[in-house]
Amino acid sequence: MQLFISLLIIVATAAVVYAIIKTNPNKPKALPLPSGVPYEPVLPDSAPVLHWSDGGRFMVEVMNESRYQPTLRALAGEHGDNAAAAPYVATLMPDDRNAYENEAVAVFIEGRMVGYLSQKASLKFRELLRKKEASGQLSTVDAQVRGGTLWQGKRLSYVVVLDLEPLEK
Repeated sequence: MQLFISLLIIVATAAVVYAIIKTNPNKPKALPLPSGVPYEPVLPDSAPVLHWSDGGRFMVEVMNESRYQPTLRALAGEHGDNAAAAPYVATLMPDDRNAYENEAVAVFIEGRMVGYLSQKASLKFRELLRKKEASGQLSTVDAQVRGGTLWQGKRLSYVVVLDLEPLEK
């Protein structure tokens, strides 16, 4: 009899805990599962509201993945065995629909996605946008596609650097 009552208490407790967990209104919403197709934001047609400059220092590197290398190689143009340093104007787009990072800032060159600001740089950049009363707006910055040096018979990776004040202090 004692065993039966103990078992009943354990089952009842488990049922109550399960009910609390299932009905918790504060539980975090699950992110969408990756679909196998990499997420890529779409650059809107609206005009940029600001142009940033740090006097030609190019101190902020864009985070990119290997899938952007063909685009960067094309943007770098022909540069022989030496490193490229192709000048461009990049568009910075706060990406509020990114399921993987809620404060993301996407970087585009000539309408093509080339990467993101790092998470820390994105937070700082969005803070700068708020101070300029331009939250969520597109802006531009001078950029360079660098790299691609030929080394030991192989082409090194390309990177994009932006003429922004350092954002990861």
